[in-house]
Amino acid sequence: MKENRRRSVAFMKELLYGAAYYDEYMPYERLAKDVSMMQKAGINPVRIAESTWSTCEPQEGVFDFSHVIRVMDAMEKAGINVIIGTPTYAVPTWMVEAYPDVLAETVRGRGIYGTRQNMDITHPVYRYHAEKVIRKLMEVSAHRKCVIGFQLDNETKYYGTAGRNVQLGFVKYLREKFHNDLDTMNHEFGLDYWSNRINAWEDFPDMRGCINGGLASEFEKFQRKLAAEYLSWQADLVRAYKREDQFITHNLDFEWKKFGADIAQDGYSYGVQPDINHYEAAKCLTIAGTDIYHPTQDFLTGAEIAFGGDEIRSLKQENYFVLECQAQAFKYWTPYPGQLRLQAYSHLASGAKGLMYWNWHSIHNGYETYWKGLLSHDLDTNPTYEEACVFGREWKNLGKKLIGLKKKNRIALLVDNQCLTAMKWFPIDRDLSYNDVVRWAYDSLYEMNLECDVVDVQAVDMSRYD
Repeated sequence: MKENRRRSVAFMKELLYGAAYYDEYMPYERLAKDVSMMQKAGINPVRIAESTWSTCEPQEGVFDFSHVIRVMDAMEKAGINVIIGTPTYAVPTWMVEAYPDVLAETVRGRGIYGTRQNMDITHPVYRYHAEKVIRKLMEVSAHRKCVIGFQLDNETKYYGTAGRNVQLGFVKYLREKFHNDLDTMNHEFGLDYWSNRINAWEDFPDMRGCINGGLASEFEKFQRKLAAEYLSWQADLVRAYKREDQFITHNLDFEWKKFGADIAQDGYSYGVQPDINHYEAAKCLTIAGTDIYHPTQDFLTGAEIAFGGDEIRSLKQENYFVLECQAQAFKYWTPYPGQLRLQAYSHLASGAKGLMYWNWHSIHNGYETYWKGLLSHDLDTNPTYEEACVFGREWKNLGKKLIGLKKKNRIALLVDNQCLTAMKWFPIDRDLSYNDVVRWAYDSLYEMNLECDVVDVQAVDMSRYD
């Protein structure tokens, strides 16, 4: 335990600078070369395991963590830390074959296997198998010297799940909220309109057909709570195994903004996430984490980096991890010379105490083929990697002085998921969303150099703000 405490103290004195690394994805054997290149770049953690349930459990109850173990062995030998991700955001084929109803029922009907994040996070069979693989993974990783923390799931949301489990849960939620008083509930939501009145709890209709904005907004609030509860459930499992010096985090993401058709950029992290409440979700984390993807080249303003940082830092009023950010990705995200370094210091200035890229290497197959990391498709050195090596060395030398920089902003921009849902149902204008209003306010402050926290309306202590 004394060794663990010493390691914890040492870890907190250096900035995290790393990348996601998937040995399972590599087109050929190159672990030793990757480790060598990481050391040259100053990489001090890698994030592994969260994407590969079907590799870790190829058949029900048959576990194989050899990829995880061999990466931990290599990183431990090289002095590189490891963050273990729970592999629960993409289900294996055997589960869907045996239990097809683990796929979420949404407004579009039952999902079809293939994409990620298409399961019902409340389904008891899914939870049973998710718990088993998490526990098995913790057994092989939590005790390892190189493992400094754990990431729960990946960019978790409720994924539109609205099947029978969720419908029954919502009715129970409403009965508790309105103390079993149907008349009060009908009155509050105005359900006499179009004969939507509900006269028996047993007759409660499928919410996927709801046309009442108030009731539908309450349902989305309930769905967001399910996602936060799901992360809390995972945190409890991890907490049972983790050491005192290991953290629990999660990569909270944002609503995505698409560029106009005349601009050759796919989009970027933009505003308040509609499908999980960050303030609720962060309660189970020891350190908040986030994924921030932003415009680059001529479109880089810094506002997206700052907005994401101000929102995530404000969740716990503490420094946070950027667990995913682009290094290159696509042609329109590949940075100009000097921009990768500028972006890294911008994250640091917002209160990040660690920056990790998605990902280390270009993807060679699957949905994200040619999504480049620090390494391009040839997996060799390149200008982006070489620039990363420059500020990787800088961070190693400056880390003790720069880690844990504190902001004490006196302005708060309040945000609210319920207002977001309300404006979706009753928009001011067809082309104006809630997040457009949020970013209009935030960007105006940003351009005037008036720094602010982005604070959830549920936050209790507002006395720090003017």
